[in-house]
Amino acid sequence: MSSTLTSMLAAHADDANAIGASEKIWLTYGALRQLSVEVRNSLRANGIGVRDRVAIVLPNGAAMASAFITIAQAAITAPLNPNYTEDEFVFYLADLTAKAVVLEAGYAGPAEAAARRQGLIILRLQQDSDVAGKFSLTGEGESVAAKDKMPDHNDVALILHTSGTTSRPKIVPLLHSNATASAQNIAVSLNLTSVDRCMNVMPLFHIHGLIAAVASSFSVGASIWCTNGFNAMNFFASISAAKPTWYTAVPTMHQAILSRAGRNKETIKANPLRFLRSSSASLPAQVMEALRETFNAPVVEAYGMTEATHQMCCNPLDRQKPGSVGVPAGPEVRVAHESDNYLIEGIGEVVISGPNVTPGYESNPDANAKNFFQADGKRWFRTGDQGSFDKEGFLELTGRLKEIINRGGEKVSPLEVDGVLMDFPAISQVVTFALPHPKLGEEVAAAVVLREGQEASERDIRDFAANHMADFKVPRKVVILDEIPKGATGKMQRIGMAEKLGLVEKANN
Repeated sequence: MSSTLTSMLAAHADDANAIGASEKIWLTYGALRQLSVEVRNSLRANGIGVRDRVAIVLPNGAAMASAFITIAQAAITAPLNPNYTEDEFVFYLADLTAKAVVLEAGYAGPAEAAARRQGLIILRLQQDSDVAGKFSLTGEGESVAAKDKMPDHNDVALILHTSGTTSRPKIVPLLHSNATASAQNIAVSLNLTSVDRCMNVMPLFHIHGLIAAVASSFSVGASIWCTNGFNAMNFFASISAAKPTWYTAVPTMHQAILSRAGRNKETIKANPLRFLRSSSASLPAQVMEALRETFNAPVVEAYGMTEATHQMCCNPLDRQKPGSVGVPAGPEVRVAHESDNYLIEGIGEVVISGPNVTPGYESNPDANAKNFFQADGKRWFRTGDQGSFDKEGFLELTGRLKEIINRGGEKVSPLEVDGVLMDFPAISQVVTFALPHPKLGEEVAAAVVLREGQEASERDIRDFAANHMADFKVPRKVVILDEIPKGATGKMQRIGMAEKLGLVEKANN
């Protein structure tokens, strides 16, 4: 088993395709390894050593994929959302203690302004006009060369922030050993081989795209074809160009793909997929079934998070269980008491232990004390999710502990309400969330998107819910929207939804 990203890439044939993109020549594994050497030399010449931190601010695409995998073999990568404001870049660059930032040649946006304010080394990335993912790095100004040293398995390859929806985001360092373990776990769970090809639609500043799409493909010498980001309008044209065997996405992306699938039946038939993968949020059972019927392929739901270098559980390829995130797929997965540090049977907080788990949050002893504990001779990480295993060993999640709605002492799982409302024929998307209430503390609310050409009132939806669940679980407020607000990675975020929709003041009147 490989323990560094360099060793993970070493075994693959020189002439095997590694990275592709629309109207570009494929970058082979031999060329990717050569590019890795050139990038390391450029970084060292610009004063960047093996433990220096390099922020990467690039648009989605082949160059972002190759920049991540090559820079991570020579320094510590910190991919950032290119859509941040200047103030956000100032915060993240300072919080990461970045030494340099990689920007596209000709880019003059907020990331550059923030980097100049902080006196960072600016590295300009010039893409090759013909070959996908091939680029050169040029530093601005002069630097004292850094000592050339290769990272080992205990060195940090990647640093990411948690989403920070309710508090200051935490810094998650992921080692080479974490990244390679998770990439190999994903490859095993999906039976990936060198003949597979992933079409990446996920943002490459996010753990899902970086590890589940890019690193897992590289772990087995498979190829990855990179889009410039998810766009439902050109998804099927990309399928025709890429000829993938699979793709991975978040549920909202899958739902957008389904909405356009009817007019693209010939493309689907001409480009059969071996499987589809969904992760980073709960996939409604109704959507899983619609995808399976549409693509005539298994739809594999997996369970991941940043602190686990993405994957924790995965549904087997030969058996998908709707409503479950699958069986442990790499790390050991158990259930713990929600406040005391011991393992239990039944329902509780999902915890994990294994080589893909971060060594701990950086410079945050309080968070580490709260989220890590020792039991049964192992170090466990608290995921913050509530769930339980069924008799066959499949994990079923109730939801995020902090998202469970507490209605006057009665606990409501947003996922359960989502599942019921998705059975309403006119609804295509739903997100259930907590609405502040002066007496009960919290009340159940839901935001929904109706199917094209369908009509329904709030009363219709609430009446349907009342016929299918206990009264205390029925949403007291249903907001019908054209589109549900989403985060940068395409996920619908329950926390803060009431504020986003302007419902909080109304609830307190």
